[in-house]
Amino acid sequence: MDIPVYLIAGFLDAGKTNFINGILRDGFARDDRTLLICCEEGEEAYDSKALTNVFTYTVEDPEDMTPALFRKLEKQYKPRQVIIEYNGMWMIEPLYREGLPANWILYQIMCLVDATTFDMYVKNMGQLMMEKITNADMLIFNRCNEELRARLRARNLRMVNRRADIFLENADGTSEEYATGDMAPFDLSSGQLHVPDEDYGIWYVDLMDNPDRYEGMTVTFKGLMCHSKKFRGIHCPGRFAMVCCENDMQFLALVCKGEGMEAYKDREWVEVTATVKKEPSAAYEGEGPVLYVTELHRCEKPKNEVVSF
Repeated sequence: MDIPVYLIAGFLDAGKTNFINGILRDGFARDDRTLLICCEEGEEAYDSKALTNVFTYTVEDPEDMTPALFRKLEKQYKPRQVIIEYNGMWMIEPLYREGLPANWILYQIMCLVDATTFDMYVKNMGQLMMEKITNADMLIFNRCNEELRARLRARNLRMVNRRADIFLENADGTSEEYATGDMAPFDLSSGQLHVPDEDYGIWYVDLMDNPDRYEGMTVTFKGLMCHSKKFRGIHCPGRFAMVCCENDMQFLALVCKGEGMEAYKDREWVEVTATVKKEPSAAYEGEGPVLYVTELHRCEKPKNEVVSF
């Protein structure tokens, strides 16, 4: 029998225990026998009134998070679902790569972040913080205020994780989505856009989030030529971006179609002029902006080769 696993990640005092208490009080475990694995002891305790039908187990060492342990717990507690309150100082990847039994399905990773300490953790423990944010299916930044919301949005966190639902929870208990319906960051009234070299990252994020906004437009941008090794016949020029720090480099690529693209070598700087269409592409695993190239030539590299946010 497959067992769904819900992983609650975040650093100490990020609000993980309160979050778990909340979902348990709301009836998360009312119908299904639940195993709650605690990997970190904070100031908050689990609400004993919410633990009906919930069995708790504590793990103090990441080396103990093995398939053998989980199979033992499955046999002992016979859970229908599992919640793991994960230690913020442990990397998630070893767990989902090889730590879970085959029938324990990592259904959702939720990452909670204290907005008041986010900058400090990124500065001092960037790899640990960004690994959790990158892997999350849901991100919740709590203890926000107007200044912190603006600062978080200025970071373009969508660049770090495009698939996650991101929410900003305010100190007064209200919540709002990270993405806003603001106007496009560029003047698109002419139907044409020459992307400034220094704004490639901003444009990329907006294009990927709002492909309908650019449907039928002519765009011109500079990028490094890239020929996909995974998807045959797909050309995807783009630029490298430093999302958080030097260890968090990502290649921001766009699917392009057109004649003669194979004549350019990988990592050659090219200037692309193309018409944007929103359509399915295997490289996007769904719909996304596909650029039909009308002009293509070699060019000088931008003053700053790496995009930063």
